[in-house]
Amino acid sequence: MAKQPTVLITGAAGGVGRATVERFIKEGWRVLAVDVKQKGAKALPKQALFVHADLSVAHEVEALADSLSSQVPDGLHALINNAAVQIIKSLIETTPEDWDHIHAVNLRAPYLMVRGFHAALKKAQGAIVNVSSVHALATAGQIGAYASTKGGLLALTRSMASEFAADGIRANAVLPGATDTPMLASGLGGGNVSIPDMKERKTNLAKRILLKRLAAPEEIANVIYFLADSRQSSFITGQSIVADGGVLARLSSA
Repeated sequence: MAKQPTVLITGAAGGVGRATVERFIKEGWRVLAVDVKQKGAKALPKQALFVHADLSVAHEVEALADSLSSQVPDGLHALINNAAVQIIKSLIETTPEDWDHIHAVNLRAPYLMVRGFHAALKKAQGAIVNVSSVHALATAGQIGAYASTKGGLLALTRSMASEFAADGIRANAVLPGATDTPMLASGLGGGNVSIPDMKERKTNLAKRILLKRLAAPEEIANVIYFLADSRQSSFITGQSIVADGGVLARLSSA
C-alpha cells in the first residue's frame, strides 16, 4: 500500500461518516470527504478535503468522479459508500417521489460512484465498503423504502466483488444495527430529533439489544476501516459483517 493511501468517504458529515473520516485520518490516510451538507466542511477535521455533492443527482456524481480522479494519481485505495437517507413512512404513504429519492441516494449513488472511480480503484488495487444495514436482513413497518435499498446494496456488493476481483478490487458490506446518530434519533422521533422523551426511546431500544446498548459511530467506523485496509482484510471479498449488538442472533419470540 502507498505511504499515504487515499480514501473517499460519502455521507462524511453524518454520524458514522464523521467517525469514519476521523478513523482514517488517525491511521494516516488522505481523506476525500463528500456530503450534500454545506456544514460538513466546518464540522469535519481540517485534514480532510471536503467536497460538496448531491449524490441523488446523477450528473453531480459523474462530475465528482471527473474532478476527484485527477487528485488521486496513485489510485484510490478505498471507496466508502456511506451516504444514505431514511424515510419513515408506510409503503402506502411513501410517494413515488420518496421512493425514487431514497433509491437514488442509497442504491444508485453507490453504483455511480463505483462506475466513476473504477479505474482509480483498479490502479491502487483498492477496496469498496458499502454501508448497508440490518434492515437488509430483517426489518419492520414504516421503513420499507429504506430496507429495500439496503437489501439491494447487499446484492450489489456481491456483484461488485464478482465483477471486480479480476481487477484486484475487493468489495464488502457493513450492516450496522442501532447506532447513536442523528439518523437514528430522526427515525425514533418520526423526523423530530428533539422530542422530550428521546433519551427514553433510546433507552427502550437499547434494552432490546443483546449487548443492552446502542453502537457508537466509532464502533461502526472500526469495522469499515478493517474491511478497507488490505493489510487486515486482504482475503475478504463479497462478504458482509453485521454489527448489531446481537439483534439478529435472537428470535423475536424468544
